[in-house]
Order: sequence, then structure tokens, then C-alpha cells
Amino acid sequence: MNDDDWPFETTFYGEPDAGMLDAYAPDIDQTPAEPPSAEAVSQALHDVFGFPGFRGVQDQVVGRVLQGQSALAVMPTGAGKSLTYQLPAVLLPGTCVVVSPLIALMHDQLRSATANGIRAATLTSADENRGETMDRFRAGELDLLYVAPERASQPHFRELLSQARIALFAIDEAHCVSEWGHDFRPDYRLLKPLLDTFPHVPRLALTATADHHTRTDILAQLGIAEDGLIVAGFDRPNIRYAIRPRDNTMRQLKAVIDENPGCGIIYAPTRARVEQLAESLGQATGRRTLPYHAGLAPDVRARNQSAFVASEDMVMVATVAFGMGIDKPDVRFVAHAGIPKSIEAYYQETGRAGRDGDPSVAVMFWGADDFARARQRLSEVDPQRQQSERQRLESLAGLVETAECRRAVLLRHFGEEPPARCGNCDNCLEPADVIDATTIAQKLLSAVYRTGQSYGLGHLEKVLAGVSDDRVLQRGHDQLSVFGILREEEKPLLKAVSRALQARGSLVPTDHGGLALGGDARAILKGEASMMIVRPPKKERRRRGGADNSANPVGDPLFDALRELRRDLAKDAGVPPYVIFHDSTLREMAQARPSSLAELGDIGGVGARKLDTYGEEFLHVIRQF
Repeated sequence: MNDDDWPFETTFYGEPDAGMLDAYAPDIDQTPAEPPSAEAVSQALHDVFGFPGFRGVQDQVVGRVLQGQSALAVMPTGAGKSLTYQLPAVLLPGTCVVVSPLIALMHDQLRSATANGIRAATLTSADENRGETMDRFRAGELDLLYVAPERASQPHFRELLSQARIALFAIDEAHCVSEWGHDFRPDYRLLKPLLDTFPHVPRLALTATADHHTRTDILAQLGIAEDGLIVAGFDRPNIRYAIRPRDNTMRQLKAVIDENPGCGIIYAPTRARVEQLAESLGQATGRRTLPYHAGLAPDVRARNQSAFVASEDMVMVATVAFGMGIDKPDVRFVAHAGIPKSIEAYYQETGRAGRDGDPSVAVMFWGADDFARARQRLSEVDPQRQQSERQRLESLAGLVETAECRRAVLLRHFGEEPPARCGNCDNCLEPADVIDATTIAQKLLSAVYRTGQSYGLGHLEKVLAGVSDDRVLQRGHDQLSVFGILREEEKPLLKAVSRALQARGSLVPTDHGGLALGGDARAILKGEASMMIVRPPKKERRRRGGADNSANPVGDPLFDALRELRRDLAKDAGVPPYVIFHDSTLREMAQARPSSLAELGDIGGVGARKLDTYGEEFLHVIRQF
């Protein structure tokens, strides 16, 4: 979604020359203010956001910004990235300008900021009050101003910024600035001239997904010193990861929905598959299930997205067009009906589950054809990016096929050194039986080669098993040395071996649906490379995949009553329920049962504005119990 409907005629692309920069030099003194005291920071953290203290590296990021220094913060989803610029925006004189990639994301963050009493506005093509917003900005009446990169890179926006004091530039989803990033947006690379126009204003880049190459590129593209890199780590311990071969997608997805009563997202690879799954799963589960993809009419997309954001138990079936603009904290599961683009995309998409910190589930169902299509698409990629994209696909194949701890593989990809076992993924909870399938792989690869590298697995399986059907006999494949060489105990493993070979690129599809040798196939045939696989179960077992629902004690009369009140208040205010309070806040209320406004104000997530607005109504419900 591009935000390029700027209400001026001039459009500027590329980097400006020095004269143009001088033309838009700030009219207002931008000299950094004295940093606030530790007491003032702590007080604002409690009064505005309702938090007794910082989490993780938030204090490092906020401290650096308040000292007038720039930073790149790599923080996992749910770690509170928005607080690292919203708190300085409240404490520092001037306006924090936030560059964000999607209008929906900006509007969602605007609702949350406003609910906390922060003076915020968006300046997008979807806003009818742009003139009023610019007047408020010039008058110094905004703590936060959200804009898209397409607007921020325009010279007229730079001219607007020169007319008021700027406290901070925050660049959200900063991996979009890097060609190494998985969501590269060229307009992000036009931001540095704007930032350089305000040399004394700190810049804060934020992302949840950036490997070493991407981090280095972000620092260079946004002009942030290397000592400004702050990495919080990528672990999301509340998410349970599971990756399984796809056999019956409908049955597998229905099981995920049935085991997880909260909101969920299911990612499907195509628009047609999205609509088919949304309809079928809605009928099969009885849960409200809606589709979302770029081919739907804009009003339908907006309506479906609004319904999902406001719901507490809806399922959205979507392409990857859905998600980045959703800051919904109570998504309990994310399921993939096919492989994502890369480990980075997988991390970002699964990270939309459990942003509130409560137990959540991420399940992927994959097939060999997913990797075949992905490798075919590599030929369409810019040649300069092909090698990096091929490496991303190989890393994803390693995650899918591993018998190790999924979380450990995931975190090592991002440069961390995690423990060998996490205790909260499928391979840790149900340790896989790993077997050496090199001999079976050699037999299959040999059959592929000797039959001319043009037949699919079904025919190859018959040749290897010694089945003399008409097609085998007509082609003389019963006379090959590989005919009937597969032992009885090896037959149940052939599909798993084929799937693993295709995932690693040792087998590749032909244009007519056959299989051909690729990658390290010859090394396997010569005994120079081995093939380890996870032994497939004899039958589908009921696996642990559901969230730990004790985290949200539905059935506790007080908790249910608080949720009902929250639902009513949200409806009256026209906002999603989580904007009022998160489930974790309601859960603490139900456990602590505060009897006064002062005690309620000590609950995490209850800031001064929300205490004044909703305090008495929640106390009234609590007193009834």
C-alpha cells in the first residue's frame, strides 16, 4: 500500500543536491534539549503507559535517544518497540516523526497512543484532516506524527518539518531500507537526505527482523554509527513452534483451530487457496473465518481487517499481504499452509502471534512442491539478488527438515547462541527418530537418472518397488538395474526421502512434472554426502499444538465479566478491545481484585489516562465479586 497522494504538485525522486538541502534548512532551533531526569522518565513510564519498569533493552534504547544519540534497535515482536519512541516523544520538546510502511499500521498505533493520552496524528492519503494535522504540528501540539516513507522523502514534507521543533525521527520496520531485507522498500533509501537536514535530531531505527548483513546495511543507509546498534535477541519463548509435512491440509488446519480458541491467522500461498480455505474452514469449525488478499475490493479488505482486529476468536485466512499493518496483541496462533519466503519472513509472520506475551502457537505445514515452486521463482529474481535469495531458501529448508530444536536453528540463523533444547517446540516436546536414509536416497536418485530424469515420484516408486504395470513395461523400465531394488522396510520412507531431497534441492522438478537431479545429488550418489531424515510416524498422532489456555482463564467468572465490560466499552468507543486493556491486564485485575483507584493504578498497563477514563467501571465489576 503506497502513500503517495501528497497534496502538492512537485514530486522528487533521488537524492537532493546541497543547494536543495539548504533550501529546506530548519527555521526552528533543533538543538537537543537537556535529557530528563531518571525520576521523570520513571514517572512518565508509569503515568502514561502504566508500567512499573522497562522490559529487556527498552531502557538502553530510551536512554540513548534521550541523550540525543541515534540507535538501531533490533527487538523481537512483542518486546515493546513502540514504547522506545513514544516515551521520548512525551518527555522531549517537539514532535517525534515516525516513518511507518503501512497506513493501517499507523492508524492502529494512533489508536493505542491516543488511548494513553499521547497527542498523536497521522498524515496519510487516507486522512481527510491533513490541513488540521499540519496546523497542529506547526503549533507544537503533537507528540507523534506518523507518515509513510513515500511522503517523508518528498521535499515539501521536509519544508513542513522545518517549521516546527523535531524531537526524534523513528523509522519503524527499518529492515525495509535494506536490499538484504526481506521486505525491501526503495522509498526507505530516500530517507537519509531528510534525516541529514536535521543533524542534531536523533534517529531511531526499529526492526524485529534483521540478520548481520541487514543490520550493517540499515546503519549505513540511515547514517547511524555502529556503536548505536542495540540487539535484544530474537527469542519469543511464549511461541510454540511446530513444522509438519502436509498430508491433509483441511484436517490439519481444522485441528489447529479446534485446539486454539482465540484469534488466529492462517497464511496460504495463493488468493484462490485463501478463499477456498476460508470458506471450507468456516463451515468445518463453526468459527467466523474471513479471507484477506490483495485481489479483494478495498472496502472488503478493510471490513474484514476491522472485524479481525475487533474480534476475540476470529480466524483470518490470508496471503502475506495481511499482517504488517496489524498490531493486535491477542493472536493465539499463526499457521502456514505452505512455506514462507524465508526464515526472516517466517520469523516475522509467526511473530504476529502472542504479542501480549501469553502462550501462542506457530504451525507450518509444508510439501516438497513448495520448494519446487520457490526454486522456479528464483529465476525471476534480479540476478544481483539471486544468490542471497537462494541462501535464504536453503536456510529455510534446513529449518523445515531439522530434527534439532526448531528455536535453536531459528536463533542461530540470526547470530545467537541458544541452548540446544528449548522445551517448547515440536522436536523438543516429541523428539524425532532420526535415521540415515542415504542408501534409500541413492536408490531414488539412481532411478531418476536411469529413467531419463523425466518421471514423477509415482512412477519411480513403482520401478523401485518392482511393480510391472503397463507404463513400466511399455518403457522397458522393468529391465533397469534399479527395478525392484527397494526393500520392503524402505518403501514407507520413500516419500519422506523424496520430500527431503526436494527441500534441499537435490531433486528438482521438470517442466512436465517429472524429477531431475540437482544440487548435491551426484555427491550423494557417490557417497560423498549423507542423507539424514526424520522417520515419519506410522499414522497421524494427536500432537501437542494448542496454546496453554490457563493463561487466559476463560470460565473464571470475574475474568469473563471484565472481558465483557471491555467488549462493551470498546464497542462504544469504536476501538478494538485490546486498546482498552490487554488480557494480561484483566488477568492481573482478576487475581489482585483491587478495591480502590490507587490499587487499580498499580496494575500493569493501567496508565493515568485509562485509570481516569475506565477505572470506576472496572472497579464496579470487581466489587461484585
